[in-house]
Amino acid sequence: MTKAKSKSGADKAALKLSREALHASPTHLLHRALQLALDFHAEAAGDSAVTQRQFTVLAAAAGSDGSTQNDLVRATGIDRSTLADLVARLLAKGLLQREKSATDGRANTVRLSPAGRAALDGAADAAAAGDRRLLGLLSPKKRETFLKLLSQLALVADVPAGARKAKTAKTKTGKGKSAKPKPAKSEAKAAKKKTKTKAAKAHPATPDAASA
Repeated sequence: MTKAKSKSGADKAALKLSREALHASPTHLLHRALQLALDFHAEAAGDSAVTQRQFTVLAAAAGSDGSTQNDLVRATGIDRSTLADLVARLLAKGLLQREKSATDGRANTVRLSPAGRAALDGAADAAAAGDRRLLGLLSPKKRETFLKLLSQLALVADVPAGARKAKTAKTKTGKGKSAKPKPAKSEAKAAKKKTKTKAAKAHPATPDAASA
């Protein structure tokens, strides 16, 4: 019986620690905030409209005269396999058109179809409404800070993974250099000066005969 109670108490403590870890995890908190943003977009758009991710792909495709899959991955931040599925769905709906790349005969590009342009224009208001509702949860000052921080993270995400690792290593090395202690020579000089000051206070100079 005692062992059972002890195990139950340990399980509760472990559960509490795991929840505290989640609440302190930026990855988990960003995921929760993203889910909230997606819910707001879905409620504003309605069931028949394009999803938030489909809207993102359409908006990215609208920014160029013909986008490859790599172009869309870089522009949206959506992983390659998910993006391929989204593009296939948008092609099936007639919202995107596929054609051969003008610069690479082996590659295909996609562009907005007239129906895709209309869908993008129609979904823009819902996307803006979802954004306003999300930012409305914060004070005006915090909204500005929130957007700046998200922009900083997004800029880092645009950097290739190898370059990110190299930059992180360089930053750590730089911090190590700045944290070095003062040179021993400077410390010795300061100690010598302090000793002279104490000696002068203990034995003040005696006026000479002429001045007397």
